[in-house]
Amino acid sequence: MPEIAILMGSKSDFSVVKPAVSVIKSFGVDVEVRIISAHRTPDEAHAFSCDAEKNGVEVIICAAGKAAHLGGVIAAYTALPVIGLPVKTDMMGGLDSLLSIVQMPAGIPVATVGVNAGENAGLLALQILSVKRPEIRKKLYEYKAKMREKINSDDVALKTELEQL
Repeated sequence: MPEIAILMGSKSDFSVVKPAVSVIKSFGVDVEVRIISAHRTPDEAHAFSCDAEKNGVEVIICAAGKAAHLGGVIAAYTALPVIGLPVKTDMMGGLDSLLSIVQMPAGIPVATVGVNAGENAGLLALQILSVKRPEIRKKLYEYKAKMREKINSDDVALKTELEQL
């Protein structure tokens, strides 16, 4: 049973969603990925929202571009945490998507990550789950330690390279 669900407005959003799927799976957490459009399949969006909790979903990520109403529509029907993942667009570079997700009315919160920030959306979903799952929290600390080690290693390598100039 998936604990995290990722919805995208169209299949073309999958390249943005893929890093979220990868990071979630790397933590051993089940994830469901669906194509559901707020505008083109509103009945499916409504049904998914209403059934998500009873289907074991604990966090929902919604990736969408342009008007990007998917996260807001989903959040309107559920009390589960919803994370908006704005998708870069040709017209406004993703600013349209970002603003559509960030500017939710009072009472319908949607957490939002940066434009095309699929990995961060996945990590935020994992952090939410880690509130009650200490094994996920432990893996998050290990993930951060690996990032720190890489930056420290890159710093040493840069110093060596600069000394050779």
